[in-house]
Amino acid sequence: MPRSNSSVPKHRKHRKLLKLAKGYRGARSRTFVNATDSVEKALQYSYRDRRTKKRDIRRLWIARINAMVRQYGLSYSKFIKALTDKQVGLNRKVLAELAVNDPSGFAEVVNLVK
Repeated sequence: MPRSNSSVPKHRKHRKLLKLAKGYRGARSRTFVNATDSVEKALQYSYRDRRTKKRDIRRLWIARINAMVRQYGLSYSKFIKALTDKQVGLNRKVLAELAVNDPSGFAEVVNLVK
């Protein structure tokens, strides 16, 4: 029986990985060994940063709410506590949107809580 080789699947695997490395500089986009390391690291970063992005966006919302609430003589933590006590069902995303785009609407929410 003749000896078989794995050239087709191997080339397919290499081509697939080099396609992912498209746009990288130098040998990272051309040689399989370098591309493997680069793509693997890039995928690790993208996995990690999908989670980090959620944290960063939430921090931005909190900063915006805090900046707006301070104008009314409250702190962020007291404002959020008052919202939960009054059972106002607005989340941080909506509150931040109000603070930036509709200051008068945000003022109504603050007055409701005070």
